[in-house]
Amino acid sequence: MRIPRIHTGQVLQAESSVDLEPGPSQHLGRALRMQVGDALVVFDGRGGEYPATITAIGKKQVSITTGQLDAREAESPLAIHLGIAISRGDRMDWVVQKATELGVSRITPLLTERTEVKLRGERAAKKQQHWQQVAVSACEQCGRNRIPSLAEPLLLEPWLEQTRADRKLVLHHRATSASAGAADPHSVALLIGPEGGLSPREIRLAEAAGYQSLQLGPRVLRTETAPLAAIALLQSKWGDMPA
Repeated sequence: MRIPRIHTGQVLQAESSVDLEPGPSQHLGRALRMQVGDALVVFDGRGGEYPATITAIGKKQVSITTGQLDAREAESPLAIHLGIAISRGDRMDWVVQKATELGVSRITPLLTERTEVKLRGERAAKKQQHWQQVAVSACEQCGRNRIPSLAEPLLLEPWLEQTRADRKLVLHHRATSASAGAADPHSVALLIGPEGGLSPREIRLAEAAGYQSLQLGPRVLRTETAPLAAIALLQSKWGDMPA
């Protein structure tokens, strides 16, 4: 059986005993039916990971002992900040999961003119926590030891004003290919609209904020397809995916 990777919010140290949180404990004890003495890997999001061994299994808690730090990393040299309009159903979960697997470092859910999902107050906070957990689970599966930050839902205009990156790209099907930059970027801000696309006004705002309009090809891509295709291209051109 594949050795499971588990994230914990606790600060880990080598050769120490740790009582895991209820979520990971139930996953190990009930879902995976692991036993005392079984091996796993744990990480706390600060970098690196620890081999570990289960020392006790209770009804609500699993205890482990960590080994020595393995400083292995799987982070891309290209920091991608994805600004993605919130989509309906499980499409947003899909985007967060796959974008994490593809190596994005930050995700901001955006509220745009054509965003059909309305989030406010407590519901927005719960959604943010849910998406953060989706990112955590994706890191456990794909081998990343650092969790991408997932910001609270934000209106488009503040995001355009606040975001800083070496290159800024906005995808829409009415664009032409963006011109090449003077140097390879270390960071990219990538803006993707909702199902109905960004409005002409929003595209003009993005361009005024320094975003280059970009088209991925002759076909119109769905909002859950476009960011993944774009991220893969960016990682191939400037990140750590082979061309």
